[in-house]
Amino acid sequence: MAAALPVRPLFILIVGLGSFLLFLVQPLVARLALPQLGGAPSVWNTAMVFYQAALLLGYLYAHALQRLALRTQAFVHVGVLLAAALTLPLALPAAGQPTPGAEARWLLLLLATGIGPLFVAVAAQAPLMQAWFARSPDPDAAEPWFLYAASNAGSLAGLLAYPFLLEPLLALPLQQALWSGLYVLLLALVALAALRLVHGGGVAAAAVPRTRVQLPLGRQLHWVLLAAVPSGLMISTTTHITTDIMAMPLLWVLPLSLYLLSFVLVFGRQGARWFGAAKLATPVLLLVFGAAGLVSLDRAASIYGLASLFLLFAVAVALHGQLAASRPHVAALTRFYLCLSLGGVLGGLFAALVAPLLFDWVWEHPLLLLAAALLAPARPLTPRIGRLWAGSALPSRLLRTLAPGVTLALSFWLGAVFDPVEPGLLHLLALLAIAALAVLAIGRPIMFTWSFAMLMLAVGGWQQLDISTVEGARTRSFFGVYTIQNVQSAQVRRFLHGTTLHGIQSLDPARARMPMSYYAPDSGVGRAMRAAPALFGPGARIGFVGLGAGTLACYAQAGQRWTVFEIDPAVVDLAIRRGAFTYVRDCKPDLRLVLGDARLTLARQPPGSLDLLAVDAFSSDSVPLHLLTVEALRVYMAALAPDGLLLLHVSNRFLELERVVAAAIAAEGLAARRLRYTPETEEALAGLAYSSSDWILVARSEARLAEAVAAATGGPHATATWEPLAPAGGIRPWSDGFASILPVLKPLRSLL
Repeated sequence: MAAALPVRPLFILIVGLGSFLLFLVQPLVARLALPQLGGAPSVWNTAMVFYQAALLLGYLYAHALQRLALRTQAFVHVGVLLAAALTLPLALPAAGQPTPGAEARWLLLLLATGIGPLFVAVAAQAPLMQAWFARSPDPDAAEPWFLYAASNAGSLAGLLAYPFLLEPLLALPLQQALWSGLYVLLLALVALAALRLVHGGGVAAAAVPRTRVQLPLGRQLHWVLLAAVPSGLMISTTTHITTDIMAMPLLWVLPLSLYLLSFVLVFGRQGARWFGAAKLATPVLLLVFGAAGLVSLDRAASIYGLASLFLLFAVAVALHGQLAASRPHVAALTRFYLCLSLGGVLGGLFAALVAPLLFDWVWEHPLLLLAAALLAPARPLTPRIGRLWAGSALPSRLLRTLAPGVTLALSFWLGAVFDPVEPGLLHLLALLAIAALAVLAIGRPIMFTWSFAMLMLAVGGWQQLDISTVEGARTRSFFGVYTIQNVQSAQVRRFLHGTTLHGIQSLDPARARMPMSYYAPDSGVGRAMRAAPALFGPGARIGFVGLGAGTLACYAQAGQRWTVFEIDPAVVDLAIRRGAFTYVRDCKPDLRLVLGDARLTLARQPPGSLDLLAVDAFSSDSVPLHLLTVEALRVYMAALAPDGLLLLHVSNRFLELERVVAAAIAAEGLAARRLRYTPETEEALAGLAYSSSDWILVARSEARLAEAVAAATGGPHATATWEPLAPAGGIRPWSDGFASILPVLKPLRSLL
């Protein structure tokens, strides 16, 4: 029976299914880890490093098997798959909270002990099945590279299936059961393939001669570099879009999907055409989109995110196309894939683990773009332009001599005067001059990369370097990049997480204790805090999640007991210990600090230990999904006294979070009102840095909610009132086992 099985469809199915499982498990397991560690983009990036390292181990195992006879390989590999199956069903072990500063190491250990054996066993499928196919009687056995395209197509299908099919339709236990069932199917198919080759003529009709192919070390290192740069760029792009939008699988998979799609295209039948198009387009796209890689504008974050995704795809096609074009004889197939995997690991390690330790900002992103500019194959736009740089005539010598200095001088001048929001005509002409020299240098990697670097520095790089050279102005941790920015024209100090505002304090001593930004006196949280004495008496027990600049501490009154729950020690250092902001020092120096993920630490608080709890950990556009689930809501309410009140900050440019909260509140039988605050014109004219905000007030009963609303009235000029929540509109409440942002995405125009 096995001998009658068609070889080509069987191997395509095995490779596709194995890669489908491999990349389906990545968002699934990262989703399992969210309630234990939180929603920081580094959770996904650190997980990606683990996946790449496990992939390397799988490829190394497949390469080592080639020393054995095919019959022995089959026996060993089926045994490895069976042994890994003993760790099913797919799950993560229970673990306590990580030590502050050791989050990455903790997560890597969690993944290794939870899914390590399964991942390594499945990871070996792509190169191993290609090596087996090369020794089959199939007419195409000498050219098995199409199976790599099939492998990446399966990977892409697995990634896209998760956010668009599994996550919206199935709870986590069903997702885990489905993965386990498909793994068993994969094991059966591999066993069939082994029988087909061993008993169906595969060994006798081996298509690959047992010869050693000499591969120069330089060629192998080139493969590693070509694989490392797109891998690192994929990680740095993920950091950008998940920091400024939301840390969850739908956005995690976008950069990885484009990365995988590039492999599908360049290793497919039309690979040469895609590679040719990328060689022409990538240098221009680097100049158009990559030059903005150092600009930091919060209002344009989503536009830059889309541009960075487009650029990642172009770079990946160009560099992976170069890999496909330089692939070796099939006898060296597993070594080739081993080099690709090693490059992927090194790129991921640099972007996810090394760069956060070395840099105070996401400098890895522009550095990887520069590496791409240096490595990307390109030809001069025309032969005549190419000769401009190579001739011995005076114009050529002047161009080679003056171009580096001219671009440096223009870039340095623009760094001091260029405003990306309102650029002057002279500034634009200077930018065009640098860009023109870069275009002329296409095909000359060093000069092109230099001009590209000058362009990036001109439009924002010098300003970013200035900030990094100011002591204490910028801090980076596992959870993100924090910047302290003084705006002298408005006499305020701003606290930024990525490009998102997390707090403002006036530099005017007379206003230094005034809560600003989202916490204005007439905002939802401002009204509730001012009403606390009337609602709970003079000894109110108040807690808030998300320290930020510590602004809420200035609502504290004598006799009240305040507690803050903060996950990131770096934020505590900025807002309290280092004194960059003085809200806590001036208003509540005895503020109790609880460090760790808010949901986990609140669950350990004595029941009923708080009267009022404000949850502000998702006030930016990056939402920790696990803090909006039904389970999280139960944790919050358990920490509150029977007459306690909960405040949720749901301001967001991209998601209609009110509907998510409404669904959870309805499921739990709670009562809620929403207040949409917009600063008055008079407040803006008075120089008060207030921001629009949406706060939801939650109580256990309508009667208690009515009391709270009556007490939490606004000032004499306030116009906003507490309103009923919008209906959930068929939205299922989020839970640890189910969540999808697709139904609550705002229209596309709001994302731009």
